[in-house]
Order: sequence, then C-alpha cells, then structure tokens
Amino acid sequence: MTDDIGYQALFQAAKRGVMKEALKIAASDNGLPGNHHFYISFRTRAPGVKMAEHLLSRFPEEMTIVVQHQYWDLEVGDNHFEVVLQFSGVPQHLEIPYAAVTRFLDPSVEFVMEIEPGTARTAETLDIAGEREAIAAEAPVETAQADDAEAEDQSSLPASDGTVVSLDQFRRK
Repeated sequence: MTDDIGYQALFQAAKRGVMKEALKIAASDNGLPGNHHFYISFRTRAPGVKMAEHLLSRFPEEMTIVVQHQYWDLEVGDNHFEVVLQFSGVPQHLEIPYAAVTRFLDPSVEFVMEIEPGTARTAETLDIAGEREAIAAEAPVETAQADDAEAEDQSSLPASDGTVVSLDQFRRK
C-alpha cells in the first residue's frame, strides 16, 4: 500500500464520471435536452477502441466525434460507451473506452473538460466512482507544481461559510 491518496487519478476518474453521466442522459428515452450536444475527442489507438479500419487509417492518432442529432444505439457501459454515427452517409459502430477520451465539450453551455489519457489498467480496474483500492493499484501520476501563492499555508484562511470563491483573487497578477 502506498501513502499517496492518488488525487490526480481520482480527479481524472471524476471527470470521466461526469462524461459518463452526461452520456447516460443522451442515451435516455428523452435524449439530450435543449441545444445540448457533445464533442468527444479520443485516442483512436488506445486499448479497447473499436472502429472500422478505414476510419482508423483516416484518423490514426485522434478523432473527434459529435453526439447531437444523428446518433444511434448509444450504450453507456461501466468502462466504455458505444455509438453508431454516420461517416460519408454510412453508419459506423464505434466502441470507445472512457480511458481513451482526451476531451469532452458541450458547446451549448460552454462546458469543456480536458482529460488526461488513462492507461489500459485504468480502463479495466478504475471504478468511475473512484474506488480507493483501484486508485492505490495505479502507477504514480505526475502532477503539476502549484504556484507559490496557491501553496501558502491554508491555516490562515477563515472558516468556510459555504460561499464559493474564485481562486483568481489569490493568483499573482
């Protein structure tokens, strides 16, 4: 067991969980409400990605799909989703593990998430809810260094009254 809680892996899993829940809404009988639609970018050669060979040759590294009006058979699984989309008028079945997704965007509400690519182990063992045991089994993840202003001792801050505060006020200008 490691002393590292694995916050970075937990955070990435939480992002994938948000995407998974949004996809569940799209897959429901009511479909996407209002003008919501998704742009989903993923690594085409990531473990578990299944797509036609001619699409793979057209998009050898990364591909962005749009889930808006013309999508069929959207199935949301624990570790992947499947969808049928048309390419040049021909329906194509795609199977995409959440660990392959690098970006999720809903332009109707200007919502965007950059997601660090997962590993094959993440796709197989990481519960989207973030089970602690699976996180402990993950390899260490590099994290960015915090700014000095953000790394200051937090003990001098007042107790929270539930007010949401923007971190921008604490950043150096």
